[in-house]
Amino acid sequence: MDNDVSAGSTTWTLGHLALGLTLLAFGLGHTEVIDGVTAADSVSLAIYVGGIALFVAGLMAFRDRDHDTFTGTAFAGLGAFWFTWGLGADTQVSDNAAGLFLLLFALVALSLTLGASASAPLTRGAYGLLFVAMVLLAVAQFGDSAGLAKVGGWFAVVGGLAAWYAATAALAHWPTAMPRRAAGRGVTAPG
Repeated sequence: MDNDVSAGSTTWTLGHLALGLTLLAFGLGHTEVIDGVTAADSVSLAIYVGGIALFVAGLMAFRDRDHDTFTGTAFAGLGAFWFTWGLGADTQVSDNAAGLFLLLFALVALSLTLGASASAPLTRGAYGLLFVAMVLLAVAQFGDSAGLAKVGGWFAVVGGLAAWYAATAALAHWPTAMPRRAAGRGVTAPG
């Protein structure tokens, strides 16, 4: 059984739960798969769970000497994004300004994806899916495309599920990687 994080990393788990839940709400709102629920309905969750809780988890990770600075950077940066998005969601800005905001944070998500090269596949996957979602949502804003926004929402949903599962797996001691099997000529794998 291969776990991404040690069971004692409550900061990592809290951060990924906050990221997962916020991405799920944000993504589901963009997909409009639930009647009457839009991305604007995730504002409170984005401010308090995605913004404040994630930012605090980032500060806790910086304080924890056993953690690398990547976790603190990721959580504090994403917490700032969600807090800013949540506070600005009710203000009137142009589609281009909204697209630029999403594109700039897509660059943050790309940096996190590339910086997570030593992290577990679920962590890299969550950040990578966040990057793709932000790019698609930015392009949808620039081009006024509801269909592309829905596709971006689905990428956010899957990224949220990856972050949520990683945190839940750490709490429940579930596996987060498929067991490796021996393969090749003349090698018989058990199972």
